[in-house]
Parts: sequence; C-alpha cells; structure tokens
Amino acid sequence: MPSPTVNVVRYSALVGGILYGITHKRTLQAKENIRKEHDAEHRREKLIADARKAWQEQHAPKRFGGVITNPEDPNFDLEKLLLFLD
Repeated sequence: MPSPTVNVVRYSALVGGILYGITHKRTLQAKENIRKEHDAEHRREKLIADARKAWQEQHAPKRFGGVITNPEDPNFDLEKLLLFLD
C-alpha cells in the first residue's frame, strides 16, 4: 500500500490535470468560435458583394459602341441603334 504522501501527490496531479484539460478546452473552443464567426462574416460579405455585382451586371444598360440597345432605358435612341446595326 502506498504512503499517504504518494496518494496526495497522485490525486493532486490527477485533479490538476483535469482542471488544466477543462480550461485548455475552453480556450481552444473560444478561439474556434471566434474563427467560425469571422469566417461566416467574410462569407456573408462575399455573398453580398457577388449579389451586388450580379445585380449591376443585370441592370446595366447594354451598350454596343456607345449605342444603348435597351428600349426601356431613358437614353435609348432608336435612330442611333438602327444606324449602328446597318
């Protein structure tokens, strides 16, 4: 049977290791949560930027050599378009 001093040291090391493991896991988990939030924020920003770019491309006036081909555009000129297509 081991002496009481050895038992105290053994169980103190066990409890200390468990407490260290718990605190270490918490710090690692906090870092991981921050990284996930950061990644999610960048993903949302990228999606918003891509959506804005797609919307601008979709709603941009179609121009061929300075001629607007979209008949709904207020600057549309049918005569210029016909001259350009000839």
